[in-house]
Amino acid sequence: MGADVAAAGPRPAETCGGRKAWDMKRLFWACALAVMAGAARSAPPLLAALVANGDSPAAPWHGVGMPGQTKPLTRFTIDGLDGRRVLRVDADSSYGHLVHPLPAGTRARTLSWRWRLDVPIPRSNLLQKDGDDSPVKVCALFDLPIAAVPFVERQLLRLSNARSSEALPAASVCYVWDAHLAPGTLVENAFTRRVRFIVLRGPESALHTWLAERRDVAADFMRLFGDEAAAPPPLVGISVGADADNTQSRSLAYVDEIDLR
Repeated sequence: MGADVAAAGPRPAETCGGRKAWDMKRLFWACALAVMAGAARSAPPLLAALVANGDSPAAPWHGVGMPGQTKPLTRFTIDGLDGRRVLRVDADSSYGHLVHPLPAGTRARTLSWRWRLDVPIPRSNLLQKDGDDSPVKVCALFDLPIAAVPFVERQLLRLSNARSSEALPAASVCYVWDAHLAPGTLVENAFTRRVRFIVLRGPESALHTWLAERRDVAADFMRLFGDEAAAPPPLVGISVGADADNTQSRSLAYVDEIDLR
């Protein structure tokens, strides 16, 4: 009996998948990764769903305009489209953002969403103030220390915050859908360098078509604000916006499945 057991080699061990003892190390790591993945899936989402009951976006999503804004606010409503309830973004000679605040110290890397553009702004031109309009943009708002902001811009930011009911972020990375610029184009906002754009979709993208995006916001921050920071600061919020005030135009877009991890 003893010889038979010895000849048979190692006895089966208790493992996740019933493998032999010699495979225990690999299985240990497989099981550990599975546990970590399960924990990640069970972690509460950083962003609340956009859609709830009614035709208004769910809290804590809320509309924000510019300090002292007198022009119309962009409209953000929940509408049915393609069998789903999604965020509808209507800009009509207007400006506005739908903002989701985040707890202090929030660190995240991946921002994903779906969007579609139905009515673009042909007269937009992000390189000039009189054309600085976007039919839809998704922005990551960063808690860049104000000491890192160049002196003149720092004073302007302080003045704007004094007039605003909501703290303005010192650095915003905005992903835009543009009528003219090619995907991958980097642009500083024509009014303030506190907002910088990455064009994700340009004139080559089909209208009336859902497209999915996934971005490493920390890496994108360093691409756009690496001149002011050695590392990405925490996030303070995520926003969806649209504006058509400078060109006195109208646009229509939809956003769905926005997620931050």
